[in-house]
Amino acid sequence: MALIEIVREVALTPVEAWRRLTDWPKHGEYVPLTSITLTPRGFDAFTGIGRVGFHDPMDVVESHRPSYCRLEKRGRVVKGWAELSVDPLGAGCRVTWREEIRVTGVPRAFDGMIRASSRRLFSRVIDGLLAD
Repeated sequence: MALIEIVREVALTPVEAWRRLTDWPKHGEYVPLTSITLTPRGFDAFTGIGRVGFHDPMDVVESHRPSYCRLEKRGRVVKGWAELSVDPLGAGCRVTWREEIRVTGVPRAFDGMIRASSRRLFSRVIDGLLAD
């Protein structure tokens, strides 16, 4: 299991930061070879080319707009959860993204590599969404 936490302080209102961060289909613009499809309970991220790849379905299991949501990863390959919080801070807000990632079949010895690559990937997603 790899646990990451990414914190950003931005000059956006909490409502605007929330709107950008929860535009789930837009996340796919920042994750290579990934497209996002909305589902009744959340969304599905498909990473791959054509039919070759894997699905990463996520359910929004708790939501308190515009300040907090929790996602549960329910895929066969990627499992875990993510929490997104947006807190007022002066003229802007603080965004915190926490995520626990488990990759099926990957030994714990590789948690450091999963943590580092996930942190880099999700930082790219968060920074891109907040900059738009």
